Amino acid sequence: MRAPAVPRGIVPLLVLSFSLSCAAAAQELLPDSSAPSPVGAAQPAPDFDAVVVPITSVKLRPSVKMGLLGNVSPAIHLAAGFGSGFCLDAECRFIATNYHVAMTAKARKIKGEKVVHRYLGTGPKDEGATPNFLPGYGVLPYAVDRDLAIFELERPLHRHHGVAYSLDELEAGQEVDIYGYPNVSIHPKRKLTKIPATFRAPTTSGLLAFAYDASASQPVNIHGASGGIVVDRKNGRVVGVLSGTADGLALAVPVQNLVDFVSKTQPFLARKLFPSSEATFVSPVPGDLYAKFVPPRASVLVRRPEEPQEVVLLRQKAQALADGMRNFIAVQSFAWGSGNKEPTAEAEYEVQVLGGAQRFREYPDGKKELEQPPYPRLSGWVLPSDEWSSLPKMVGTEYRLKIQQAADATVNKQRFKVFQYYASVEDNLCPFAPVEDFGFFSVTKTVAVACYGEVWTDEDTNIVRISENLDLSDNRKEYRGWESYQIVLTYGWVQRAKDASWLVPLTIFTEARQKKHVYWCRGQFTDYQVFNARARLLSNAEE
Repeated sequence: MRAPAVPRGIVPLLVLSFSLSCAAAAQELLPDSSAPSPVGAAQPAPDFDAVVVPITSVKLRPSVKMGLLGNVSPAIHLAAGFGSGFCLDAECRFIATNYHVAMTAKARKIKGEKVVHRYLGTGPKDEGATPNFLPGYGVLPYAVDRDLAIFELERPLHRHHGVAYSLDELEAGQEVDIYGYPNVSIHPKRKLTKIPATFRAPTTSGLLAFAYDASASQPVNIHGASGGIVVDRKNGRVVGVLSGTADGLALAVPVQNLVDFVSKTQPFLARKLFPSSEATFVSPVPGDLYAKFVPPRASVLVRRPEEPQEVVLLRQKAQALADGMRNFIAVQSFAWGSGNKEPTAEAEYEVQVLGGAQRFREYPDGKKELEQPPYPRLSGWVLPSDEWSSLPKMVGTEYRLKIQQAADATVNKQRFKVFQYYASVEDNLCPFAPVEDFGFFSVTKTVAVACYGEVWTDEDTNIVRISENLDLSDNRKEYRGWESYQIVLTYGWVQRAKDASWLVPLTIFTEARQKKHVYWCRGQFTDYQVFNARARLLSNAEE
C-alpha cells in the first residue's frame, strides 16, 4: 500500500548593455507617460513606458593604480552595468531581458523591487556557445540565439504591465519599432527610446536582423538598449528581444525562442502567456486526453492475465524513475489560490530527499528542518505531498493497479505514448486525507478511494507526465464535502554530470473542488543537486 509521508488532499474546512549603435536622427525620446494627452488627440499607442524598464547596477570594485614613479597602489573605481528589460507577464512580476545583460548588470533591484530569482537561457558551457565581446566587460561565451534571462521580482511593478506577443512569420520590409533604455551621455537620466526599423531577414545564427536608418547623422554609441523589445508597428505585438548589432543591423532573439525558454523555466506562466503557441512542453495542469478507464469486473475468480510488453516496460521505467529520485536536494516552490484568481499565498522551501524521505527548510536561509511545509493561512487550500515519488512507485510495483495502453497522441508538436490506469476502493492504493481545522486542533482521517489517471511517456517510454484523479463521487461523510481531487506531475531531464542526464520532477499541480469552490496549489522544482548515499557491512577485522 502506498503510504504518503504527509496526508494528501489536506484542506482546512473552517474559518477558519550588449550595446546598440544607431543614428541620432532615428532616435525618438518618448514623452513621460504621466504627461496628459492633448484634448481631441488621437488614441495613444500602447504605453511602452509601462512595459519596458531600465536595468542598472552600480558597484565599487577594487583596482590597481600605477604612479608616475612606477609604484603601484590599490584603488577603487565605480563599475556600472546598463541594460533594458520588459514586463513578461501582465502583472509585471517577471522581467525578461538578455543573458548578457543579466550577467553584466547583475541588478539586485529593478525599479525598487527586489530580485528574488534569476533564470538564465544560456551559459558558457551551452551547446552552440561562442565567445562574444562586450564593451566595458570583456569576452562572455553564450549561445546568441538563446541570449535570454528572466528576473523574478518579490512583488509586481506598480503601474507596469506586459503586452501581447506575435509568433507570425515576419516578411521582408515589415516595419517595426525597437524600444529600449540607452545610456546616452548627454542625458543624465535614461529615457525610453523608440527606434524605427524594418525587418531584413533571419540570420544563420538564429537571430532576426532589422535595418534602421543610420545615414542622417554620425552614428553614436548607445549602451543599455539590449534586452528591450522589437514591436510590430501595425498590431503592437512583441516579435523579438533586442540583443545587439552587427554590420549596421539590429539583432533580436525571436519570440519563439522566448516561448521555449519560458516553457522550461516557468511552465505555468508559459501556458498562460502563450496558450496557442507551438512550444514543445508538456501541460502541467489537469486535463486527460481520454475518458476515464474502468476495467471490467470479473464475476468469478480468474488468473491474473499476463500484461502486454509495453505495459511491462512502463512498469520498469516507472520503478527506475522512483529509484532515481531517492537522494537529491532541490528548491520547491508552492503557490496557493482558488478559482481563476492569482495566487493568494506563496512559499519556497529547500527540500532534501534522503533515502526517499523528504525534509523541508525555508529557502534560502531557514534554520529549522520540517517534516512537511506549514499550512498556508487561508480558509481553504490543498497541499501536495510526495506524489512525485509515490505515483511512479505505484505504477511500477503495485500489480493491483490495472494498466492499459491507449492510442498515441500528439500534444504541442510532441508525440507521446499514453497509458491509462485504474484502482478500485478495494485495491486500497489511493488514500485521501481531508482535514477539519478547529483552530486549536485539527482532525484528519485517511480513507481509501478509487483512482484513475494517465501516464504520458516519450518514444523511449520515459515518463514525462502522470495525472491522478480521486473518485469522490459517492459523497461519503469521510470526504468532508469534497467532490473531486486531481493532481498532475511533469518530469524532465536535467544535467547530472558531463555526459549524463537525470529524469526528475519539474512541476506538481493539485486541484480540489468543494461545492462551488475550487482550490489549487501549484509547485515547481528548481536548483537540483544530487548526492549519493552508500553503506556497506564491515567485518570484525575491518572494524
